[in-house]
Amino acid sequence: MALERMDNVGIVVDDLTATIDFFLELGLELEGGAMVEGEWAGRVTGLGNHRVEIAMMRTPDGSYRRRRAK
Repeated sequence: MALERMDNVGIVVDDLTATIDFFLELGLELEGGAMVEGEWAGRVTGLGNHRVEIAMMRTPDGSYRRRRAK
């Protein structure tokens, strides 16, 4: 079976800048970034109450947006 879609993947890394550069080289585009903290950050990562910097990457064709709009 082939992969048909992937909506969200979270990866914990030591060097966010290098990781962004890696995915840019693969053809993804940086959509944005933010600092998140508190209960929500702990719930989505499973790491407890903490503060993390995140980056959102997207495919260049924008296909994820079309799927989200359905």
